[in-house]
Amino acid sequence: MATTAELFEEPFVADEYIERLAWRTPGGGSRGGEAFDPKRLLEEFVNHIQELQVMDERIQRKVEKLEQQCQKEAKEFAKKVQELQKSNQVAFQHFQELDEHISYVATKVCHLGDQLEGVNTPRQRAVEAQKLMKYFNEFLDGELKSDVFTNSEKIKEAADIIQKLHLIAQELPFDRFSEVKSKIASKYHDLECQLIQEFTSAQRRGEISRMREVAAVLLHFKGYSHCVDVYIKQCQEGAFLRNDVFEDAAILCQRVNKQVGEIFSNPETVLAKLIQNIFEVKLQSYVKDQLEEHRKSDAEQYLKNLYDLYTRTTNLSSKLMEFNLGTDKQTFLSKLIKAIFISYLENYIEVEIGYLKSRSAMILQRYYDSKNHQKRSIGTGGIQIHKRTEAKLSIQDLKERLRQRTNLPLGPSIDTHGETFLSQEVVVNLLQETKQAFERCHRLSDPSDLPKNAFRIFSMLVEFLCTEHIDYALETGLAGIPSSDSKNANLYFLDVVHQANTIFHLFDKQFNDHLMPLISSSPKLSECLQKKKDIIEQMEVKLDMGIDRTLNCMIGQMKHILAAEQKKTDFKPEDENNVLIQYTNACVKVCGYVRKQVEKIRNSMDGKNVDTVLMELGVRFHRLIYEHLQQYSYSCMGGMLAICDVAEYRKCAKDFKIALVLQLFDTLHALCNLLVVAPDNLKQVCSGEQLANLDKNILHSFVQLRVDYRSARLARHFS
Repeated sequence: MATTAELFEEPFVADEYIERLAWRTPGGGSRGGEAFDPKRLLEEFVNHIQELQVMDERIQRKVEKLEQQCQKEAKEFAKKVQELQKSNQVAFQHFQELDEHISYVATKVCHLGDQLEGVNTPRQRAVEAQKLMKYFNEFLDGELKSDVFTNSEKIKEAADIIQKLHLIAQELPFDRFSEVKSKIASKYHDLECQLIQEFTSAQRRGEISRMREVAAVLLHFKGYSHCVDVYIKQCQEGAFLRNDVFEDAAILCQRVNKQVGEIFSNPETVLAKLIQNIFEVKLQSYVKDQLEEHRKSDAEQYLKNLYDLYTRTTNLSSKLMEFNLGTDKQTFLSKLIKAIFISYLENYIEVEIGYLKSRSAMILQRYYDSKNHQKRSIGTGGIQIHKRTEAKLSIQDLKERLRQRTNLPLGPSIDTHGETFLSQEVVVNLLQETKQAFERCHRLSDPSDLPKNAFRIFSMLVEFLCTEHIDYALETGLAGIPSSDSKNANLYFLDVVHQANTIFHLFDKQFNDHLMPLISSSPKLSECLQKKKDIIEQMEVKLDMGIDRTLNCMIGQMKHILAAEQKKTDFKPEDENNVLIQYTNACVKVCGYVRKQVEKIRNSMDGKNVDTVLMELGVRFHRLIYEHLQQYSYSCMGGMLAICDVAEYRKCAKDFKIALVLQLFDTLHALCNLLVVAPDNLKQVCSGEQLANLDKNILHSFVQLRVDYRSARLARHFS
């Protein structure tokens, strides 16, 4: 294999190189079936090594030659760089000399210019003074001959001259120059009027450049402000043709903002004056017309208009903030808004509270009228937020406190005919009115008065929604709950509970969504939270009381069913062998009644309240059945029937989905087994898993109900 430098190009792998060399050497491998010849392979390796040594020497000589050439070129480059540095230094020295020379010449030129200016300025002033004296003499002679005064096209030059003569005339004594002073003043006034007229005409023609020229001349005249007034007046001509004065004002200001910078040297002042004129004339007049019409006759429309107008005015102000109106445009615009609405905002909250009070009372009264219901004083007649401080309590107060603590229905029961006296429509209307009041309060109240005003609106909501509507319905519902011994009583209080919960969720949502943002950073927050807490607590007391009395009525209904349907012969039949029923009629009716009440409770409540009430009902239901079963004596078949009844009661208890209730009926079912178990097995059953933890007296009391208690001498098992 010929040895060349190309064989060692990257990537070079020595093992692969040796393998290729051996493979190409005859006898160096198994190629073509040739036998392996180590001598030949060794000879080839020796020759190849020699070739590599020769190639290495050749490459080394080439490297040395290149190194020498590189060193030579480096020396030549360094020499060339040194020469360039020397020439650069020479050029830099020449540049410094030239810079010094230029500075010297510039200094001389500036000095010469100052000298020329010092000579020329007095000369120009003298020439100008001479011209002014010439024009002044014409006023003294009473005849203006100069072309500048007679040629209307030179009004700009005439204005400049007369403005200067007017300043000079003011310094002259009146007694000697009164006539000439009056002539100059008259000409001054005439030119001023001509310029303003020219400005007006140019504005009507839309000639911006001419307006700019005239405005620049008038800038030094006393009538410059009148020029601005004319511009503002003409800008508004035809600008307010639509019904939306606010949109028209925004469009006008947008148009003027683009134009005013091309005409006046102080555009921000002119634009600010235009905006002030719009607010003080157009907007104030429009607002007054809209509000005064309803201020005394229609509070609702007045408040809506006030909110709408104030909102649209502040929105217009926000748009105008984009323009350059000077340094403190925020304060400027705020003062303009305040000037328009201050007389309406001072007593806003009083109007709001008065309207809210009358509107809420009307909504409630309209509802009660639709029900043909006359509100009556029941219980406390409302939620008592504050503690009483009177030394003596009235009889009504004593009755109410006694009723709350003992849960006794003092006074006659009221038949509500199934009416809850709660209306979601009424609640939505009250909340909607209050929501709008909160929105108006947020927009129209001064920031310092906002929490206080919001609290007053919240108090109105509490008074009419919570006290006059929800609490009245609770009191009426409580008064409508029949006594526990009433027969066929209709229980509507759970409907009241259901609707009251729904309504209070809506009330709570409005509290969080609309009141909290207004009071969150003020001391009124704690006051509102405390008021809300008091409302909740006092309503919960009445709800708990009503639910408790309702549960008592349910148990009373079950007692009536059992008393009417359960016969003594059910559990001690005359013919033990001819019992065909699976469970008694009383059991069927009680279970049917209980299932209806469980469903009603689930539909009337939510969350953990459902489980709490169902558990209470389940415990009372169990106690009723337990006490009911202990009123009878049981034969063998009667005991079996009692077990079947309890099994049905237990199946009914499963609908409660309360573990404790199911456990109670499981235990009761186990107790009923004592009524039928063989006397010899009685002790074993009593020590079973479900009965082992019960008191022996309870077990004994059930065993005593067996008709064979004495004959079978069962008392010995408990001695």
